[in-house]
Amino acid sequence: MTEPFSPQPPTAPPVCPRHPDQISYVRCQRCSRPTCPTCQRQAAVGVQCVDCVAEGRKTVRQGRTVFGGTVTDGRPTLTFGIIGVTVAFFVLQMAMPPGKVSYLLGFSPVVGDVEPWRFFTAALVHSANFMHIGFNMYALYILGQFLEPALGRARFMALYLLGALGGSVMILLLATPDSRSWNTLTVGASGAVFALFGTLFVVQRRLGGSNRGLLILLGINAAIPFIVPNISWQGHLGGFLTGLAAGAVLAFLVKKPEIGKAADFSRHWWGLGAIAVVLVVLAVAKYAIV
Repeated sequence: MTEPFSPQPPTAPPVCPRHPDQISYVRCQRCSRPTCPTCQRQAAVGVQCVDCVAEGRKTVRQGRTVFGGTVTDGRPTLTFGIIGVTVAFFVLQMAMPPGKVSYLLGFSPVVGDVEPWRFFTAALVHSANFMHIGFNMYALYILGQFLEPALGRARFMALYLLGALGGSVMILLLATPDSRSWNTLTVGASGAVFALFGTLFVVQRRLGGSNRGLLILLGINAAIPFIVPNISWQGHLGGFLTGLAAGAVLAFLVKKPEIGKAADFSRHWWGLGAIAVVLVVLAVAKYAIV
């Protein structure tokens, strides 16, 4: 006697958890879930889903440069961004009445006391001379291609801002209320750019590289303010000294790693913060005694 045949109920085809409308017979090598072509990522063996790839990245130690920067593709994206913003302000200057933007954002000791943001905003505006912004942005482009990937974007941005602040503070420190410089507006990113020069000098020494070409370039730029009128050598000096200090922090203030562990770069932020505090204290002290 034969038993009647009872067919098995049909099973639903496997679908991707992230895209339920996509049928997939390919499974992730880690979690064995179906994964559609959109969610598939090539692995050493087979494929993995995007969720497993993201989870795996959490356990992988992120690469760091010798100065603590996150390893990137090497493109100075932040440098291009700073150049773009600065050029946009220059275009705005050209579109506005002459001197209007400089009057609102430029720095002078007499206004820095009541409008302290000018210590930084002066780096966004330049004189109407195309050579002024052209030289600064070209120097920023050259220096940024090396320093930004080496230091990381966050440290590079902090260095640039500290340089702008340091340049303005030096202008303040070397001015007196009865001098012309106390009321003269200063504009330009030279202080921030010279901070990059100063840091590059220290970084090159840290890496064992030659600074001969850099010293020649610095010598030329140091002479320009005494040849070409209306250039603030005080801002250049302040930015450069700030860059030297920041470079020493970034190059040498690193906690040596224990065996099997990565180096600790957290001291960088304490050091850069200390430089910022010193600059602010110097500015406050100067205003207090004049």
